[in-house]
Amino acid sequence: MNDPLGRGSPDDASPHANLDSALKHESLDRAITRAKGLKLMIFDVDGVMTDGTLYYSERGEELKAFNIQDGHGIKMLKQYGVEVALITARTSRAVELRAANLGIAHLYQGVEDKRGAYAALLAQLGLAAEQSGYMGDDLLDLPLITRCGFAATVPAAPQALKSRAHYVARTGGGHGAVREVCEFILRAQGGLERAISAHLQ
Repeated sequence: MNDPLGRGSPDDASPHANLDSALKHESLDRAITRAKGLKLMIFDVDGVMTDGTLYYSERGEELKAFNIQDGHGIKMLKQYGVEVALITARTSRAVELRAANLGIAHLYQGVEDKRGAYAALLAQLGLAAEQSGYMGDDLLDLPLITRCGFAATVPAAPQALKSRAHYVARTGGGHGAVREVCEFILRAQGGLERAISAHLQ
């Protein structure tokens, strides 16, 4: 008997469910293929490496909280041959210290139009756009999201970013999203199992 609301029988829905599953699988395969070729992964900071909340000390200093597991993910990327850079619109001593702690040599702060820094970085490293990845969380990041080879974002990002990204993290910015993306790249390139094995020895 047909549903009175016009939704059809359960059997009518199954082909659409299968199609939806196939499309998701195709998108995942495409993201894996793109991640395989990465030589450089660039991260925004606020809303990606942090949860986007701004803290200020009594002296007016900007404070940020970073995730330890995100940091280890970045270190693993570097260990297995993927260079890492940070490009952020804000300027913060905390970001400078975090970059130094993680061994990130390519740090661009106070950059609202990120296209110039991105082009300079690719030229410096001798890379093509498709060999680079970028993870951002807001509209300022759209120029790089649409130019790079592998684009990632966070669940709280505007739909304009999520619809254009190749990978949307399940975890939030500052709460493991960077680690999740690092592991996705490492898995695509065959480095994750080696990293796990190294810790088992």
